[in-house]
Amino acid sequence: MIDRSKMLISVITPSYNRAALLPRLYKSLCDQTCQDFEWIVVDDGSTDNTKNVMASLTSDNSMAFPIRYIRKENGGKHTAVNRGVKEAKGQLVMIADDDDLLPSVAIDIIKKSWADVDPQPSVGGIAGLDINKRTGGIIGSGLPEEHILCNAIDIRYKYHVTGDLKEVFRTDVLREFPFPEINGEKFCPEQLVWFRIAQKYSLFYINKPIYIAEYQIDGLTASITRARMRSPRASMLTYAELTTYRVPFMVKVKAAINYWRFWYCRRPDTVIPPIRHRWYWLKPLGWGMHRRDI
Repeated sequence: MIDRSKMLISVITPSYNRAALLPRLYKSLCDQTCQDFEWIVVDDGSTDNTKNVMASLTSDNSMAFPIRYIRKENGGKHTAVNRGVKEAKGQLVMIADDDDLLPSVAIDIIKKSWADVDPQPSVGGIAGLDINKRTGGIIGSGLPEEHILCNAIDIRYKYHVTGDLKEVFRTDVLREFPFPEINGEKFCPEQLVWFRIAQKYSLFYINKPIYIAEYQIDGLTASITRARMRSPRASMLTYAELTTYRVPFMVKVKAAINYWRFWYCRRPDTVIPPIRHRWYWLKPLGWGMHRRDI
């Protein structure tokens, strides 16, 4: 039996109206070959029977890992993640969406990989590959090496790794870099926080799958543009900051265009994140993309 006061990983699941999918994720957690983790489900104000489903799973749970169910007012996935991180008891945090799964060896791989880098304070966590549930293949390019120690910016622009990756951060790092919570906005791109973390911490990237992703028709991935339009400050903040990082020039150009693209979605009370004047000439291109969006 695992000592529940000293577990390694907190698996946090932000959930909104996905009661039917939670038992599937639960089963994948039960199938883990290593159960040195807890499962925290943060219900972001669901209106379905999520509460009853979680009560059933909690009462029937005979596994070694504990389950905690937390309900909050609807505020968006990022606010649910923040709440889960505050409640986490594990040394590491893994965000597992309610429509996804974990391979049976995921926790075991994370535990063994983390043992190789744990003493290094500059390492903020580890990251592995995602599997596409529908095709069974790796999402993106995979890594060019079996292990890479670098930050989240370099993995994209120095090593040219494409596709979704699954980051597992130290809990104290996510507490140091929470998602900004903006009144009236219910979406915040993960990239905003991951790239902020990259300014201080590296990740230990492993060329092994630790996550199984399934993109739902009604999910955030499918409606990402609409979500960004409804949360213009978080979107503008993401792109404004990207123009200041050490990334290729054309990446900065595209970021500036996207900044203006969502600038046109602002509301009268939106606090506008500043961007350097050198990028103002791209404002018309942002207008063109905004017109296409609407």
